Amino acid sequence: MIQANNNVSPKQIKVLVCQGTGCTSSKSEQVRLALEEDVKKAGLKDVIVDYTGCHGFCQQGPIAVVEPEGIFYTHVKPEDAAEIVNSHFVNGKPVERLFYRDPVTNEPISSYHNIKFYMMQQRLILRNCGHINPEKIDDYIAADGYKALEKVLKTMTPKQVIDEVKKSGLRGRGGAGFSTGQKWELCYIEPGPKKYMICNADEGDPGAFMDRSTMEGDPHTVIEGTMIAAYAIGADEGYIYCRAEYPLAIKRLLIAIKQAE
Repeated sequence: MIQANNNVSPKQIKVLVCQGTGCTSSKSEQVRLALEEDVKKAGLKDVIVDYTGCHGFCQQGPIAVVEPEGIFYTHVKPEDAAEIVNSHFVNGKPVERLFYRDPVTNEPISSYHNIKFYMMQQRLILRNCGHINPEKIDDYIAADGYKALEKVLKTMTPKQVIDEVKKSGLRGRGGAGFSTGQKWELCYIEPGPKKYMICNADEGDPGAFMDRSTMEGDPHTVIEGTMIAAYAIGADEGYIYCRAEYPLAIKRLLIAIKQAE
C-alpha cells in the first residue's frame, strides 16, 4: 500500500504533482506551474506545490496528490488549478469531479488509501516514488535515505553485509531470480587488485518501467544500493548502465550523483 507522507506538518498542505515520464507527456509540468501561480495569487503561505516521480497509475494522469489528507486528483488540467486552490485550499471543499472513480460502481473515491489499485500493493523498492521530489537529496534523507549506507560503513564488514543480504533471501529482478548475496559473494572472493560495481539499469523488454520508474522517482536509492554493493564486493569504482531512451532518468541520476558527492 502507498504510505502517507509523514514529512508534512498538520498545518501545512503539500500538493505533489506527478512528473514521471507518463504524466510529463500529458502536461503535468503545466499543471504544477498553474497550481504554483494560483496558490501565489491566493496568498496561501502554508500550501507548497512540488513534484514527484511516477505514482504508478499513469492512465489516471496527470495526477496531483494533496498531503496530509491523501486527496487523489486525476486527469488534472492546467485550467483546473484555480478551482482546486479556491475550492479545496481556500474553502476546504475538495473538487469531487477530479476524484478517481471506481470502474465498477462509478463511485468517486477521494483518497488513494481507498483505491483498490493501491490497497493491494506493498511497495518496497518504489516506497518513495510519488512521495518525494527526486531532485532533492533532503527529501530522500528525510525518508531515512542513506541510513543503511551509514550503518554498513560504520558497523559492518563486507562479509557481514553479504551474509545479511544472503539471509534476507533477496534475489535478482530478472528472469533467473539469482541470489543477490551469492552474486556479491562470488565477486568478493574473486582475487584481483581492481573491481568494478556495475548497476544494470537497462530494460530490454518492451514497455518495461521497473528500473526506469525507480531512477526517475527515487534515484538516490539506486546510488545508495550501488554504494553498499560496491563496499561489499571491494569495488572503489562503479557504473550505472542506463539506456539513452530514458532521458529523464539520466537527468535525475546525474543530479542525484552530484548531490550525493
